[in-house]
Amino acid sequence: MRFFNTGGPCNPLYHYMLSADQRLHEENVMRLIEQQAYFILHAPRQTGKTTAILELAQRLRASGRYIAAVVSLEVGAAFPNDIERAEKVILASWQQHISYALAPDLQPRNWSFDQAGQRIGSFLSEWARTAERPLVLFLDEIDALQNEVLISVLRQLRAGYYDRPKAFPASLALIGLRDVRDYKVASGGSDRLSSPSPFNIAVRSITLRNFSRAEVHALLQQHTDETGQAFTPEALDLVFDLTQGQPWLVNALAKVAVEELVPDLTQAVTAAAIERAKAMLIQRRQTHLDQLTDKLREPRVRRVIEPILAGALLGDVPQDDRDYVVDLGLVRRENGHGLVIANPIYREVIPRAL
Repeated sequence: MRFFNTGGPCNPLYHYMLSADQRLHEENVMRLIEQQAYFILHAPRQTGKTTAILELAQRLRASGRYIAAVVSLEVGAAFPNDIERAEKVILASWQQHISYALAPDLQPRNWSFDQAGQRIGSFLSEWARTAERPLVLFLDEIDALQNEVLISVLRQLRAGYYDRPKAFPASLALIGLRDVRDYKVASGGSDRLSSPSPFNIAVRSITLRNFSRAEVHALLQQHTDETGQAFTPEALDLVFDLTQGQPWLVNALAKVAVEELVPDLTQAVTAAAIERAKAMLIQRRQTHLDQLTDKLREPRVRRVIEPILAGALLGDVPQDDRDYVVDLGLVRRENGHGLVIANPIYREVIPRAL
């Protein structure tokens, strides 16, 4: 029996999930890849970014037209200023993942490069040169990197960009929480990321949107189809209203409701059960909510959040700070009302944390 997943990427064999095709199609991601573009895909934590790109990479490989891989930069975060060590652990983690994810004839032939500060660029160049198909690469968790290592990786990507598609990835995406404009802050405030940007080759910056009301209903309907347990119409609407389609919150509410509060599959999940599930999530301060409230320690976040909670004008709060808090998923832009707290659950969690 499948279940609602709240930990890591979704797998259709085990989890109720929605294909990311529609959300990616709306942003013309396939067109960007076909045009050999480099682009940025950013969204708040646990909105389905990794699930979406894993699904897309699989589809690209299945087409027979591309070699496509998703690799993470997260392990390099342990060495923010040690380029040599960061490059070595990043490439080691890539080797482990690629050897599992790709058929042997699609894998790189060479993993050993000696020149620190050029290893990632040299590796990608060598792989693209020897590949029988255009190489499409998704670099996940880019914003885990900081300082010298972040600068080095971005500059290596820019340096190789002009050799694509025969000697560098034909298309490449940076996947993370933030837009590339915010990497100056991630690098410790260094002005070396201001102008020109180390990633000014990006054609577009895309935000992966939350689920729509119809998509939330469709996700919960999967549980009903497989188990026979229904959600009342009021419960379906309440899940969307409380979460505004934030994927982790949708799954978390449904998981608590069907596994803990209404485990009897012959009973319908009511709006009252969803309300109780919300209260339990807030009380437990599960990982997603803890990560969220941890961001409130940052002065640039508080400068935006506190006036919103107080019903005051933001005044001279810099636009970059406003955009940053939107990127984190703490607030959203509401037509005619400026910035508002992203959803009713966050609206309860944030004042408690502050």
